[in-house]
Amino acid sequence: MSTDVVIVGCSGHGREVFSIIQAVNQAGGDREPVRVLGFVDDAPSERNLKLVQRLDAAYLGRIDWLRTAPAGTHVLLGVGHPAVRQRLGRRVGDYRLPALSVVHPDATLGRDLVHGEGLVVFPGARVTTNVTLGRHVHLNQNATVGHDSLLDDYVSVNPSAAVSGDCHLAEAVLVGTCAAVLQGRRVGAGATVGASACVVRDVPGGTVVKGVPAR
Repeated sequence: MSTDVVIVGCSGHGREVFSIIQAVNQAGGDREPVRVLGFVDDAPSERNLKLVQRLDAAYLGRIDWLRTAPAGTHVLLGVGHPAVRQRLGRRVGDYRLPALSVVHPDATLGRDLVHGEGLVVFPGARVTTNVTLGRHVHLNQNATVGHDSLLDDYVSVNPSAAVSGDCHLAEAVLVGTCAAVLQGRRVGAGATVGASACVVRDVPGGTVVKGVPAR
């Protein structure tokens, strides 16, 4: 038996998600293997289609292919930007297909972790203890999330970014590469923390902050 999944989005992030699934399958263990039926994408570039083909994976067609997906098919949102992933999540939700969660075997998840469906954890990511992650949260390579933090739906923590303990990142927040959110800070819905920024005070929703300290 295997778990069948379709990846939504065949650009670089989606293909990285595919590689995580491959790593999970290679690691084995008690979990059922995951079979990728292919990718769906409304407007894939020729380059991305060729790169999907090089992975020996199939391009199935536009996203509405999911209307005819076989029973038991899962989806994974292979899109890096939180706002785009949020829109896709709402659209894909109309097809009432369950979302798969995948965690790379080189990631570390601590005790008392609670997460929603569609979680994607990349290699080297570290999550400590008593953390809550919402639906379709993506933790990229070498990202860290500290104790007692809450990340709402569709949050992305980009490579090598650090979210300290007791932080709250609201829905569709993006924490840029190598950025830091210090202890106890709150980042409002839809906000972007720029690459290498350091958040030392709460960030209002819908804003973009950059620099050290982040402004």
